[in-house]
Amino acid sequence: MSSTKTAALFLASAALVAGHGYVSSIVVDGTTYGGYLVDTYYYESDPPELIAWSTNATDDGYVAPTAYDTSNIVCHKGSAPGALSAPIAPGGSVTLTWNTWPDDHHGPVITYLANCNGSCTDVDKVDLAFFKIDAGGLINDTVIPGTWATDELIADSYSRTLTIPTDIAAGEYVLRHEIIALHGAEDLDGAQNYPQCINLNVTGSGTATPSGTLGEDLYKDTDPGIYVDIWATLTTYDIPGPTLYTAGSAATATAAAASSATTSTDAAAAETASASASVSTTAVAEAETTQATSSVSEVTTSVVQAASTGASFGNGNGKGNSGMGGINNGPSDEGKSSPSENSSPSVTIASGSASTSTTSSSASETSGVLSGSCTEEGYWYCDAGTAFQRCVDGEWDASQSVASGTECTAGISDTLTITASSQKRSMEHVHRIHARAQHV
Repeated sequence: MSSTKTAALFLASAALVAGHGYVSSIVVDGTTYGGYLVDTYYYESDPPELIAWSTNATDDGYVAPTAYDTSNIVCHKGSAPGALSAPIAPGGSVTLTWNTWPDDHHGPVITYLANCNGSCTDVDKVDLAFFKIDAGGLINDTVIPGTWATDELIADSYSRTLTIPTDIAAGEYVLRHEIIALHGAEDLDGAQNYPQCINLNVTGSGTATPSGTLGEDLYKDTDPGIYVDIWATLTTYDIPGPTLYTAGSAATATAAAASSATTSTDAAAAETASASASVSTTAVAEAETTQATSSVSEVTTSVVQAASTGASFGNGNGKGNSGMGGINNGPSDEGKSSPSENSSPSVTIASGSASTSTTSSSASETSGVLSGSCTEEGYWYCDAGTAFQRCVDGEWDASQSVASGTECTAGISDTLTITASSQKRSMEHVHRIHARAQHV
């Protein structure tokens, strides 16, 4: 047995003793709730009532790809609904904190919502249809095995914060939060899923009812984001699961784009990799969750687009590019809608730190959250580069923060421009160990 493999097995055994982790605390719109402490509550005859779902995974174990078609993948092994639900307004934030996480268990961090269509306290988990609201994957691959969303979670005190879409209908929802560890995913059935669930009661007057995917259909063991070798150089990574949903759009795209990373051989993809390249979306009916990596810049950008229009991509010089290298979160969709000939409010996302100007003559220096009526239907408002709103049905909708590492161009415009912020978080002393052995 090689020394590398021997070391990996030793480290895997150490991780086995240390445990993997679970969500121990949740902050919902400023109120803190306890998670299900499986190493304590499972053994109690009268555990506390919680918003968190219970589980019998007392070994801090995982759900393997061979169990993707079972109910265990929904909210973990032997899971049962929490007795409580936490109220949250549309656009509110949720911070989920894990008690710990091994720094060699690299991989994506993904969060979904599913409408219970009634009370979540007695819902049948196999009936829940999930839509994705937050996802982080490969940040960069400068040093193998790369910097991942799990590394960011560890650096942020084992926590990740996300925003509830501003337009979803009121009701009770199950929030499904998950880490997928890929340190052994070069082998089929080597990925490790660690799903956690909580109950939320969304208030407000939203009307959106995004379509979802049953938990048992979220993943396949051969998905490119599941069956992947992170110990080889990666220039792109496909975040598993369905397309990301963002408020105000029938589909959204999340890009972690960089100026110098691409594996595509076509010229348009190469242009996308330029530090000054931009992706201009003039109308979106369908778009994919996407991600590329870079040693130069790191950016995760959520793009919100009008649901009533088609989709087109530009590379900043008028050349269409619907197959951009490094911006692809799954198989390309055939038969996407062509761009509308009519002018309509749009969104522009720029990779790297290059700035992109808006196309509207009505941009203003307005600042602060807007409320009440508006006259320019479909127009966007960026508040100080950190949050945005849209004029919908004659009123400004709720403010939504831009993704971490990005900023929008301030003012009111028919085009929302999102670019990489000039500052980039430095990941120092991240422990990268080749732990190829599978373990619990």
